[in-house]
Amino acid sequence: MTDQITPDWIAVDWGISNLRAFAMRGATVLARARSDEGMATLTRDGFEPALRRLIGDWQVQGAGPVVACGMVGSRQGWVEAPYRNVPCTPLSEGLTRAPARSGLKVYVVSGLAQHAPADVMRGEETQIAGFLALNPGWDGVLCLPGTHTKWALLSAGEVVSFQTFMTGEMFALLSTASVLRHSVAGAGWEAAAFDAAVSDAISRPERLAARLFSLRAGDLLDQRGAGATRAALSGYLIGAELAAARAYWLGQQVAILGTGTQARAYQSALSAQGVSAMLVDTERATLAGLTAAHRSLKAML
Repeated sequence: MTDQITPDWIAVDWGISNLRAFAMRGATVLARARSDEGMATLTRDGFEPALRRLIGDWQVQGAGPVVACGMVGSRQGWVEAPYRNVPCTPLSEGLTRAPARSGLKVYVVSGLAQHAPADVMRGEETQIAGFLALNPGWDGVLCLPGTHTKWALLSAGEVVSFQTFMTGEMFALLSTASVLRHSVAGAGWEAAAFDAAVSDAISRPERLAARLFSLRAGDLLDQRGAGATRAALSGYLIGAELAAARAYWLGQQVAILGTGTQARAYQSALSAQGVSAMLVDTERATLAGLTAAHRSLKAML
């Protein structure tokens, strides 16, 4: 029962759409809680009540701090945690304290920034820190698929550079708000269509816009079906991304954060290019990163 949970501290992963909290004792998870009160649904004074609703009386019984990562530290979040410029270690020694009226001690992890080309990340830095904690001494490239997929070059425990691609958001927009929505509605997935589209896009990324419309035409003329069209749409977008990110993955050791459908799609696309990429559990990496941040905080207090 919830009233029997006595955490030492609470780990929080607060994104745009979701809020996840973990009651922690050291590095052990005692309980999990999740809500759809992400940053996009809240005003600045709504973050503390949202967290209180989710964790119930965890914090009452456990006097430890809350360590949070993600969009909670954005300009529209609970408190703005300043970016740190790469190259740097993924976690800083200083966390930003969020204002709280109810006695909560909330500390927010800073995001990372890159000025040329301009790029930012929030939340992924904690996942990268967790990945490095789980894989000490690992050098290579970490791919973090999502709405905005990121490729991060890691060396000697630092994030050297990174690049973000809006591939996931483009897929969502094209499949729901473009003419292609009529051709991708339905079930199914055809791996062969995905593989062919990836290969075509990597070889000829300049033809992407034309290839996308051909998906609609192919459905109208040849009744390709939703499964083949959706797979091809994903393949064209991921293939174009791989073409642009070639400098990151070519000749590098690569790991992919995730084990679900999207991560496996990236793994398949890379495999066709001769790159063997391992999949990494996202929650495990996130918790390892938040645990590292908590240890850093304990050392400072």
